[in-house]
Amino acid sequence: MRMKPRVVAFWLALTPLGAVAAAASSSVQPWTPPGVSSDLFESHPAFDPRTGELYFVRSSKSFSGWRILHSHCDGTRWSDPLPAAFAAPGAEADPWFTPDGRSVYYISTRATGSIKSRDLDIWRADRAADGHWKTPVRLPAPVNSEEAEWFPRLAPDGWLYFGSNRPGGLGKNDIWRARETESGAWVVENAGPAINTAGDEYEPLPSPDGGRLILMADGGLYQSRLGLQGWLPRRKLGQEVNVNGSEIGALFSPSGKTLLFARDTGEPKSGEFFVWHIDGQEAWPPQCGAVTTTASARIE
Repeated sequence: MRMKPRVVAFWLALTPLGAVAAAASSSVQPWTPPGVSSDLFESHPAFDPRTGELYFVRSSKSFSGWRILHSHCDGTRWSDPLPAAFAAPGAEADPWFTPDGRSVYYISTRATGSIKSRDLDIWRADRAADGHWKTPVRLPAPVNSEEAEWFPRLAPDGWLYFGSNRPGGLGKNDIWRARETESGAWVVENAGPAINTAGDEYEPLPSPDGGRLILMADGGLYQSRLGLQGWLPRRKLGQEVNVNGSEIGALFSPSGKTLLFARDTGEPKSGEFFVWHIDGQEAWPPQCGAVTTTASARIE
C-alpha cells in the first residue's frame, strides 16, 4: 500500500501507511545520520542558516502526531533531537527558514492544541537580536482559512507558496500563493492549472533561484519550470526519485543542486531521508562525523 494523503492521515489519525519501498535506484541514496534516523517517521528537513542546526518532523510510523524537532552536530554525530524552541501543544510540521535565517515558517494547531488537520494554519517565528525566537504569529486571512494549510515556502520573488484544501480550487487540495501588499493586506491566488489538477497537490517548493517548483502531489514528486507566462505544465520526476509514491517534504540545498526528501520505506524504520545530487556532487547535506557517499543524477 502507498502512503495515505497527508490530509486523510490526519483526519484518520490511526490509519497505517504500510508503504513498502521498491529497490531504489543507485542515483538516489539514503541519508540516515545517527541521532536523527530512528524507527519512527522522519520527514520535512530544514537547516537553520545561522546555527547549522537540523530541524525536521518526527511522527509515528502511521505518519500522525507531527512534531518539529531540532538537532546540532556535536563534532561526531547529530545530537539527540529536542523540541523546537517555538513549539506549542498540538501538531506542528513543515519548518522552512528564510535564507537569512531571520524567520521560520511552519504549520501548527497551536491555537487549538488539536491534532485534527483542519486546524493547521501557517505560522511564522522571527528571531530577536540575541538570536532567540520571538513568540510565533499566525498569518492572517486570507492566507489562513477555515481549512488546512500546508508547507509554506517563500519564493525569491516574494510569493509565499503553500498547499490548502480551501474552497475555490481546481480539485481537492491545491497549491496556492500569497503576497503581502504595501498596505499590509494579503492577496491570495491559486497557482493555476499547470500546477493543480482535480486530484491532490500538497507541497510546493520553489528553487533558490525561483526558476523551478518541486511539488508533492498524488503519486510523489513533480517539477514545473518557470516560463515567460508563468509555470509550465508539471512533469513527474523519474523512478530514481519516485519509488513508491510516498516521497514528501523536499528541500533544496542553497545552490539548488541537491534535493533532500523523505520516503516511507516501510518496516522496520518507516520514513527515512534520501538525498539526490541533481547537478554534480556537492558537500550537502552538511556532514557530521563519518562521510556519507552518494551518487549523482540529473533532472531532465
